[in-house]
Amino acid sequence: MSKPKVALLGLTLDFYERGGPEFRLGREAFVRQRLIPALAESAEVSFDGACFTREAVEKAVAGFEADGCDAICVVLLSYSPSLISAPALKRTHLPIVVWNTQELYAVDGGYDQQALMNNHGVHGTHDLCNVLNRADVPFHYVTSHVDDEGAADELADLFRAARAAARLRRSRLGLLGYPFPGMGDFGLDTTHLATTLGCAWEALSVADYVRRCERADAKEVKRLVTEYRDAYDVAPGITAEDLAATARAEVALRGLVTDRRLDALTYQFLAFGEDERVETLPFVAMSRLMAEGIGFGGEGDLISAAGSALLGWLQPPASFSEIFTIDFAGNAVLLSHMGEANVAMRRRDGPCRLVKRERSLVPVRSSQLALAAAFEPGPATLMALTLTRYEQWRLIAAPMMIEDFGPLEQLAVPHSKLAPAEDVRDFLTAYAAAGGPHHLAVCFGDARRRLEVLSEVLDIDYCEI
Repeated sequence: MSKPKVALLGLTLDFYERGGPEFRLGREAFVRQRLIPALAESAEVSFDGACFTREAVEKAVAGFEADGCDAICVVLLSYSPSLISAPALKRTHLPIVVWNTQELYAVDGGYDQQALMNNHGVHGTHDLCNVLNRADVPFHYVTSHVDDEGAADELADLFRAARAAARLRRSRLGLLGYPFPGMGDFGLDTTHLATTLGCAWEALSVADYVRRCERADAKEVKRLVTEYRDAYDVAPGITAEDLAATARAEVALRGLVTDRRLDALTYQFLAFGEDERVETLPFVAMSRLMAEGIGFGGEGDLISAAGSALLGWLQPPASFSEIFTIDFAGNAVLLSHMGEANVAMRRRDGPCRLVKRERSLVPVRSSQLALAAAFEPGPATLMALTLTRYEQWRLIAAPMMIEDFGPLEQLAVPHSKLAPAEDVRDFLTAYAAAGGPHHLAVCFGDARRRLEVLSEVLDIDYCEI
């Protein structure tokens, strides 16, 4: 995912401008020489100069929106009265971050009139944020000096959350087949999905998938087969035709993603078995597409498709999965699924096995292959997007540890063991009490702060376990 695109709205005072542009030019130099470089690692920053009139702010904010910015970072370069900026900030759909910062680090015996002039924006933030509160305008407020250790870290989390939320609101989801009958935890009103989170969705047909498999370019199929042999430990007994069928499935699925401009998709494996022309299921293809940032949900679950994509945009890489078994003895849970896991998260201390399932889940013409990977051990975050009572969205998050476990030779599916920060009994009880669904997502590292901020940007509930 590309860096967040952030507009820096620098504010000064018209009264100072009347005395000449020198003061404003000095504050703009501070932005360009100090602030933008400090943010450069985490964001692509746009700054055209300071604003000191309502008209200038209106024009700047309209430009930010037209340019597709993900957030507005407001910096008071001096005191600036709230009513030159609050009306435009009230109307914008972009998330607002007020960065309370200044050039001066210490107020000591050398503090003079020039230092005062160059460093008096804090009370302007108080004026502005009071008005934003009164106008019921959501915003984030960060106080830090540019030289503080990790000064941009909190801002980076805010910008990344804004970027993920913006992408979610314009995302396109694909549903291949139909939702698994009887699975109620991912049932939803797709109109509600579109009008709240912004996700559009498209119905994809198994017949189209079959046609794409049949018409797969022979050179591309050959290239993918070579790539499989080079990248993975191909299990004995897998034939050249098994690999070719798997490659045709990948060509077909990639074609659907590209042609329909999908950010995430979900398929229902039962639907594949209802068409006798289907060669094989696209487990390998989906595991590889997740590694490229495409979200996935199992069994026709549009919510988990959106959720796994969202986590991947927020803190890549991320993978769809679900909890299959409790390890009471090891205080952990086993994650697995029929054949899909983000191959970019696999262990690096050994080859990734490409294996054949002994029995296919549904009748297909060729063998069913899967990448039986285990995730790289280390800190992780479990996340689930779900609906609660009254159709309210909720993000559930929990810190986890990916255990040094697997891959097991006897399992022909991806699998990993995760340990919660608490007793596994308490964790699972709390997860159920929070309305945790059986489909979830996992990423490396601690993404809780980003998820909490993301929930605020999306205006949905956040629940941490």
